[in-house]
Amino acid sequence: MNLLSNILYAPLSWLYGLGIGIRHLLYDIHILHSREVDIPTVCVGNLAVGGTGKTPQIEWLIRHLSPQYKVAVLSRGYRRRSRGFVLADEHSTANELGDECMQLHRKFPQVPVAVCKNRIEGIEKLRRHCPDVQVVLLDDAYQYRRLRCGFYILLTTADRLYIDDRLMPLGRLRDFTRQSQKANAVIVTKCPDTMTAIDRRVIANRLQLPAYQNLFFSGIQYQPLPAFRHAVLLTGIARPEYLAEYIGQHSEGTVNHLSWPDHHRFSASDIRHITEATQQADYVFTTEKDYARLQAMELPDSLQKKLYPIEINVRLSDEQLLAEQLKHYLHLCI
Repeated sequence: MNLLSNILYAPLSWLYGLGIGIRHLLYDIHILHSREVDIPTVCVGNLAVGGTGKTPQIEWLIRHLSPQYKVAVLSRGYRRRSRGFVLADEHSTANELGDECMQLHRKFPQVPVAVCKNRIEGIEKLRRHCPDVQVVLLDDAYQYRRLRCGFYILLTTADRLYIDDRLMPLGRLRDFTRQSQKANAVIVTKCPDTMTAIDRRVIANRLQLPAYQNLFFSGIQYQPLPAFRHAVLLTGIARPEYLAEYIGQHSEGTVNHLSWPDHHRFSASDIRHITEATQQADYVFTTEKDYARLQAMELPDSLQKKLYPIEINVRLSDEQLLAEQLKHYLHLCI
């Protein structure tokens, strides 16, 4: 960001900080009220906007907790076109749930997935619809102070730690760095394969976490790619460079990249443009999140047959420690 941008954005960043500071104060002195719910809640969130890997981390939690507990997921359903509480079913689309929740519903149809802007209301209605639920995973509720969650997981990317960022619009932070203190676990995400033990130690020393917080590191593991001569990468996510780099490093064919902003709602004209731009492609690679939105559109068969959503998994350091920490919390609650 250049000097002129700093001068223009600094007053806006100060005003934004003033606003969220007043909001936190009102909760801290109990003019605004937080409340707990009588079911274990695990929140996955961040301090910055977009692109830290919340959805893959939710998937990791589902895989590790659902064999032992009845797990449900609740999100606000960012950029969905529905209102109020919606519980996913076999007729649901990304328009009703939002792309991330639709992705979770597609991958884990046995797990109740619901959306509701009011998280407390959402939990109450989710429990009425699914009375056997034992734990609720909350996607992106770190700043939602109306609800006091039982266990907080804070994510921050390796290439832009929250301590190196600034409040919007000067930076990408949507909350103060001191709010990291309420996390039970901090995960540094999107770590490169080349990260060494010394690199991790440097990050740990810089973060200076208190003794009650455990620090973890995670990387992205993409599924293997099919062989191709020419492909198109189609993305509408916050940080597509990781996927673009992976495809470039693990393929010998040529790849063109069609990129839109995060959570972009594809229009009919977008679909026509994509169809024309991919006529010569063997595959149209895309993210699972983008695939969820595309499936809500009427796609020509020529495009549908070429779509190839690339699944990702999280490789987590000391994953057994985090799993045990979570199960200890749940054991105390259930």
